Amino acid sequence: MSFFSFHLAHMPLLTAAGGLLRAPKAAGLRHIEVLAGMQLGAAVISPRRMQLRRLVVFAEWETEDALVDFLARHPLGRKLNEGWHVRLEFVRRWGEVRQFENLQDAEVPLGLDEPVVAVTLARMRLPELPRFIHWGRPVERQIRDHLQATLAMAAIRLPRTVSTFSIWTSTRAMTGMVFGRDDGASAARHTEAMTERERRDFHHEFTTLRFRPLSEHGSWEGRERYIPWSV
Repeated sequence: MSFFSFHLAHMPLLTAAGGLLRAPKAAGLRHIEVLAGMQLGAAVISPRRMQLRRLVVFAEWETEDALVDFLARHPLGRKLNEGWHVRLEFVRRWGEVRQFENLQDAEVPLGLDEPVVAVTLARMRLPELPRFIHWGRPVERQIRDHLQATLAMAAIRLPRTVSTFSIWTSTRAMTGMVFGRDDGASAARHTEAMTERERRDFHHEFTTLRFRPLSEHGSWEGRERYIPWSV
């Protein structure tokens, strides 16, 4: 069984650049994606499109102990530990990225009223980038402004890796957005973009992963609690 984590942290520029250029290695680390933060819906030509000092890390571990050791001992891990992260149980996958092709869906599905964490990861077809931006930016704004998304952001690693991360108050709220069941003029943006992707894919590889949040640690942008934990 895999154990996942997602991290956000402010970094010195050289530390961030080092992580982007050479992914860290550690005992018990199965796979890691190190990316620069990106504000959803930001203008294409804007410093908010690639925020090198806001590092985003998504990782798969053999055990939770491997993550704890990394955060305590590895130089990058110690810097990440100064930020915010959420520990995750994998539940379901759509699509395929080679590094996660062996994941098996969990036996216990997410309940409709459970909070859910969603991660997308894609390897872009660079000639399709203008189409991807045209169809993707309206979806970015749709997710960013959704009242049931407690945290939503994107990330990038040049030249072709892009990712999104979002926390939802419930599975019901997230699937309502995905399938266009919300009210308002923006409700169909996601379904329209997915239809266009099926017509001609933007990506070499693409996957959507859903997770059950297990625990939340640290703070990000002055806030400590993004997961709507039951009390």
